[in-house]
Parts: sequence; structure tokens; C-alpha cells
Amino acid sequence: MVRTLVPPPQASTTPRPPPLKRRGSILLALLLLPTPALAQSAPGQTAIPGALDRAFSQIAGAQSQGSLSLSLQLLLIMGLLTILPSLILMMTSFTRILVVLSILRTALGLQQSPPNQILIGLSLFLSLFVMAPTLDRVNATAITPYSAGQINAQQAIGTAGMEFHAFMVRQTRERDLLMFTDMAKAPHYAASRDIPFSILLPAFVTSELKTAFQIGFMLFLPFLVIDLVVSSVLMSLGMMMMSPTVVSLPFKLLLFVLVDGWALLMGSLASSFG
Repeated sequence: MVRTLVPPPQASTTPRPPPLKRRGSILLALLLLPTPALAQSAPGQTAIPGALDRAFSQIAGAQSQGSLSLSLQLLLIMGLLTILPSLILMMTSFTRILVVLSILRTALGLQQSPPNQILIGLSLFLSLFVMAPTLDRVNATAITPYSAGQINAQQAIGTAGMEFHAFMVRQTRERDLLMFTDMAKAPHYAASRDIPFSILLPAFVTSELKTAFQIGFMLFLPFLVIDLVVSSVLMSLGMMMMSPTVVSLPFKLLLFVLVDGWALLMGSLASSFG
């Protein structure tokens, strides 16, 4: 009986292209794209919006060819979301509202009621109410034209920044602006629109904190009077072992409810940004 030996199949010597080569080239191109724009920019000019515009056009071209992977899209979205909390805290009315609500909770003598989640939610939605005119103008002058292809990304970012710039200038004290202008050794600006964000942002936050503490001081006064009265009554009755906080808390809540404190406070906070 003769056995036929069949030679084993030989492995192909042609190297296979790495599967991630195409994705890696796209990611490398996106990472290196802003570098020449920043290196060639003249002093005193901002090259980031132009680099962003070219990056957006590169991404749009990659999407039209179907070469932009889902993981890269998620990476870009997560990168943009990291900037959103800073914008909410530093360029809107969120800081003042949240600080005032926290001071109110302390003045009432409550530790965890309302909880922090409720205070943050109230501050967020009240900030949306206060910022509604500014957001409408941003949508009309920047987002809608950019979506329609009438302006590029650089023009959209600049137009939106001008709207927030105008809001922040209205809420910032002139004294705080002069202080940070002198600290930066910058010349005094003839018009408010010429103030850069590097000076306007810290001045705006300083003014917001000062205003919030002024409102908080006015909130503390009636509750402080209740604490003093309750403490005097307990001392006169010889009930020194009784905590004045426990006795004064129901009277504080009763006073706050009788004067419709939540509606009064929300209306005062909203009108303070006029």
C-alpha cells in the first residue's frame, strides 16, 4: 500500500497591513494639526480658532469618507465636555446663585436639607432662566448660521464669545476690572468690548462672590435675631442645657414659610442680574 505525502500548505509571506494603521494616521494628523498654526501665529493674535476650524474641516472630510471611527468621535466629544463645567461656573450666573442658596441653608441651621443635589439643580435651572436672553442671541447669531454653513467655526466661536463677554461686563464692578488691569500691567481700555477674557474672567468671578456674600449677609440678619431672642429666653428660664439651635429652628422655618421665602429669594436673585 503506497501512501501519498501531501506537502503542508505554506504560509503566505505577504505581510498583512496593521488594522490600526489607518486609524492611527487619522489620530496623528488630528493631534499634529494645531501645531504649525500655533507656531506661525503672530504675537498678540490667537491661532486656536483657525486651527479649530481646520480641524473641524478635516473631521468633516473624514466623516464624509467614512474613515472616522466611533471611538475617535467619542474621544472628541469627551474632550469638549471637559470644558463645559468651567464655562458654566465662570461665565454665567451659576456661582452667585449657588453661593446664596448655600448661605441660606446655613442661616436656617439646616445641615443637609435641601441636599446639595437640589441646590445645584435649582442653581442650574435658575441660571438657564437668567441666561436665556444671552443664549437666544448666541443661538441666533452663532449656532444657527454655523449649522447652515453661513459662517465658519472661528466666526461662530468669536460671535458667541462676544455675547458672553457683554453679559459678564454688565455684571462686573469697575473697581474689580481696574484692579486686575493694574495687576496685569495692561493699559486702561477705552471700550468694554476691548477687555480681554484673561482680565474679565477673574474680575467677573470676584464681583459675583462679593455680590453673593452681600445678599447672604442680608439673609442672615432675620435668622440671627431669632437666635438671639431664643437664647435670651432660654437663659432667663434657666434652661442652659437646652440647645438654642434646636428651639430656634422651627421658628426660622415658620418665618421663612410665612414670608414665602423661596419665591422672594428666587425673584430677588433673578432680578439682581438686570
